[in-house]
Amino acid sequence: MPFSEEGMVQRVRHSKRFALGCAALLAVGVLVSAMAPAHAADKYPVRPVRFVIPYPPGGGNDIVGRAIGERLGARLGQQVIVDNRSGGSGIIAAEIVAKSPNDGYTLLLGNSSTMAILPSLKPRLPYDPVKDYDPIMQLVTSPFLLVVHPGFPVATVKEFIALAKAKPGQLNLASSGQGSTGHLAAELFNAAAGIKLTQVPYKGTGPAVADVLGGHIPAMFTSSASVQLHVATGKLRALGISTSKRNPAWPQIPTIAEAALPGYHMVSWNALVAPRGTPPAIIAKLHSEITLVFRDSDLRQRLSGLGFDPEPSTQQELAALIRSEIARFSKLAKTANLTME
Repeated sequence: MPFSEEGMVQRVRHSKRFALGCAALLAVGVLVSAMAPAHAADKYPVRPVRFVIPYPPGGGNDIVGRAIGERLGARLGQQVIVDNRSGGSGIIAAEIVAKSPNDGYTLLLGNSSTMAILPSLKPRLPYDPVKDYDPIMQLVTSPFLLVVHPGFPVATVKEFIALAKAKPGQLNLASSGQGSTGHLAAELFNAAAGIKLTQVPYKGTGPAVADVLGGHIPAMFTSSASVQLHVATGKLRALGISTSKRNPAWPQIPTIAEAALPGYHMVSWNALVAPRGTPPAIIAKLHSEITLVFRDSDLRQRLSGLGFDPEPSTQQELAALIRSEIARFSKLAKTANLTME
């Protein structure tokens, strides 16, 4: 087309229209992108939600996960699937969730072991409890019971300590795994009593309890919920509880502190976290719905009857708890020279 002033004006007008059109499309795209997470959260969930639990069925985490998951599923209108991924002292499950899509459909029901103890004992982990997850809320805390097979020749904490001192390094103690809360409860007990119990780690609470019930190993520190029935029926003998005060569920069981070791105190906590970057609206919805779940008096009574203390928290409180517990157990690990390879 031959050059002319009129043609030049038309070209400029066309260019302006094209630029304005592109800018409008870009603005729409940005708006749609910004609205997408909120829109997804409005519809969430549209398929089953998965609770990944780091231990086999039968332990405290599993009991809490199933009790809360059943009621949460009813509120969400979608099934909550409990997925037990045991192994590696809880590391396998924690890594699975850390590397899962951050869409709110895969959540970790962790505890003080996966979120604080392991990071304090193991120099290299495939996940970071602070950087790789968004906290949702703490769920419960629970004490430990020092239990023995009924054929084991001790009836009190003092007698247990006396026998351990008479046979240094010869008494075996089961635990749900290296770096587990039961493991640390035993290490605290060792340090306070001035004894050395030989830890035998298992792949979860269930298998460990089974061997104590069978008399293959004499004793263990374990969550109260996992052995309540066995203690009630006399298949295991509870020598002491790890809290500073007696538990209303078992008023007849003395605290370890009052029985022999003043100041001894150890509890475990369970919490729900999501992969880092999960939309805040989804985190908020899960927190809100689980808070309502905890208002169910039947659930609270059931958990309390098993020795759990329902303690739902805010997201910020859980984040602070994780950081403070990492600091606490790191100090203990250094003092007691505890490490995991």
